[in-house]
Amino acid sequence: MSFMGKWLIIFGIILIILGLIFVFIDKIPFLGRLPGDIRIEKKNFVFYFPITTSILLSLLLTIILNIILRLRK
Repeated sequence: MSFMGKWLIIFGIILIILGLIFVFIDKIPFLGRLPGDIRIEKKNFVFYFPITTSILLSLLLTIILNIILRLRK
């Protein structure tokens, strides 16, 4: 039962971090405006595809999850 409790705590911490990111995402100036992010604006159309930001966030989350999983062993 303690195994399940530890995983729920880790999952809760990850949800808190994601929630904070969503709350403060507009206040991080470089996020979503990195070189390589695609933004096309027309009259009634906006297409936004943040490739570089997605890669950067993926690398950051991979590093964080690897650290968490290595500390868990």
